[in-house]
Amino acid sequence: MYAIACFILIAFLILTADCAAAAEKAQPIERTGVVSHRGKPLTLIGPAIQTGKPAPRAAIRDGDLAVVDLAAEKGKVRIVLTVPSLDTPTCAVETRKFNQSAIDLAKDIEIIVVSRDLPFAQKRFCAGEGIDRVRALSDYENGSLGRAWGLYIKENALLARAVVILDRENIVRYVQIVPNLPDEPDYDAVLKAAGEIAKK
Repeated sequence: MYAIACFILIAFLILTADCAAAAEKAQPIERTGVVSHRGKPLTLIGPAIQTGKPAPRAAIRDGDLAVVDLAAEKGKVRIVLTVPSLDTPTCAVETRKFNQSAIDLAKDIEIIVVSRDLPFAQKRFCAGEGIDRVRALSDYENGSLGRAWGLYIKENALLARAVVILDRENIVRYVQIVPNLPDEPDYDAVLKAAGEIAKK
C-alpha cells in the first residue's frame, strides 16, 4: 500500500512539473527597455532576433493575400523594414526614402516593408506614393513575423520600427531597432551594411 502511495505521489509530482514547464514554455517572451514611445516604455513580444542566425520562420501576406515566408526565399540580400503603420507620417517618409535609395542599390538587393496594415491599404499607399521599388507585405493576421522576430509591441499590437538585413542564405546579418518609435532609422548605416553584405 505504501509503495502504491509513493508511486502515485511521484507520478503526480512529475505530471505537475511537466504541466508547469509546459505553461512556462507557452508564455510569450516579453522584453522591455528596447523601445519606447516619447519616453513611455513599450514591451516587445518574442525572442530578440540575432545576427548570425537564420531568419525565424513567419507567415505574412502579400498584396494578393498570398502567404509569404521570407525565411524560405533565397538568392537576394534583403533589407526588411518593420514599421507600425504606413498610414503614419514617419513610416510614410521612411518608405519613400528607401524607395528612392533603391535606385542606387545593387540589383540583387531587395527592400521589403512589413506592417500590420491590411494588404489593401498597403497597395493603396504604394500606388498613391509611387512606391515601386519597395515590396510591401502585411503581418495583419496574428503578428506572426512580429512575434517570431521579437518586434511585436504588446501595448498597441503594432510592429516596432526596425531594419533587419538578410543575406542570400537567409542569415540575419544586421539588426537596427529604433529606440524611440516615432524616430526614423539610420539610413546611411543600413545602406552601408547592405552594400557590404552584398559584396560577400
